[in-house]
Amino acid sequence: MSAIPVLTHDLQAEQQRLFRQVMGRFATGVTVVTTRTGAETFGMTANAFMAGSLEPMLCVVSINRAARMHARLIEAGHYGVSFLSQEQQHLAAHFAGKRFEGLAPEFDLRGSTPIVKRAVAAVTAAIIQTAECGDHTLFIGAVQELVMGAAARPLLFYNGRYGRLDTPPLEDADPPEFW
Repeated sequence: MSAIPVLTHDLQAEQQRLFRQVMGRFATGVTVVTTRTGAETFGMTANAFMAGSLEPMLCVVSINRAARMHARLIEAGHYGVSFLSQEQQHLAAHFAGKRFEGLAPEFDLRGSTPIVKRAVAAVTAAIIQTAECGDHTLFIGAVQELVMGAAARPLLFYNGRYGRLDTPPLEDADPPEFW
């Protein structure tokens, strides 16, 4: 593997801007990562989520080490990931830091892990490993529970904006063979 080149501050800032633009061209779903410590529930909007492995079932979230959620995940040792529907865009904005007066997000507790009520689907996981990844940490979780919500159109994120899928939601189908 080759070393990462050292850039001047101006060039580094320009490359980071371009990196964000290029990565923004990858359409993703929108999730809310949740955890609970004591009696308090915490949530954060994220699109850096992926399935890690089928055998064993693992999932991964990537969290900036400067985010408050980072320390909360380390303390709790578990997380939930709720996949939002188009009707839940206000929750995505809320958990991304844009607070709405009077909004009281609702959660279901699955064991000690909260998930967003009425999400398209959700997964809960126990953190089994972490890996540093630049300014982020990858939280690798062993899947504890899988939750299927009602078929609904997912909320998407593309090019710095929320987007919508214009095709009707599909009935549950078998996963593609590459899984």
